Amino acid sequence: MLDSIRTPLQAQWQSSGLAARWRGLPQRDRLALLVLGLFLSFVLLYLSLWLPAERRLEEARQHYLSQRDLYAYLQQRAPEARAVRVRPQVRIEPERLQGMVTATAAEQGLAVERIDSEAPGVLQVSLQPAAFASLLRWFAVLEGQGARIDEAGLDRSENGQVTARVTLRVE
Repeated sequence: MLDSIRTPLQAQWQSSGLAARWRGLPQRDRLALLVLGLFLSFVLLYLSLWLPAERRLEEARQHYLSQRDLYAYLQQRAPEARAVRVRPQVRIEPERLQGMVTATAAEQGLAVERIDSEAPGVLQVSLQPAAFASLLRWFAVLEGQGARIDEAGLDRSENGQVTARVTLRVE
């Protein structure tokens, strides 16, 4: 079967102008062209197969190292997470939520624009533009006092400040 394909191809090659030109070249030039062809074939194989495989291998190695570091970090922090889980949670009465929100916002230097009560123990709070760091500290204080942040919508304002709309719920 291979001979049936090879014979017509060989006959076509022998009758082509390129084959006649090849036969007309001196032996030294034919050898130089063969060596050049082999060299270019190796370069092409290196650039198209080996180099991309090396890059993917290096990316996989970097991903593995970052995941290994993350795993070590999580293992190191596991006792802290367990301690937080078993720590008794602070509970706040739903009636006191609004007062606690306004008091803690004032302590953090935040100005409450609007408070809406959606249900007992659920408040939607809109704040005037404030520094993002102050807002994060306020979130930590709220959660420390027993309020859970259900939703938080933040919009960037001028001068590196943010406006926030937060839905709070008593746990």
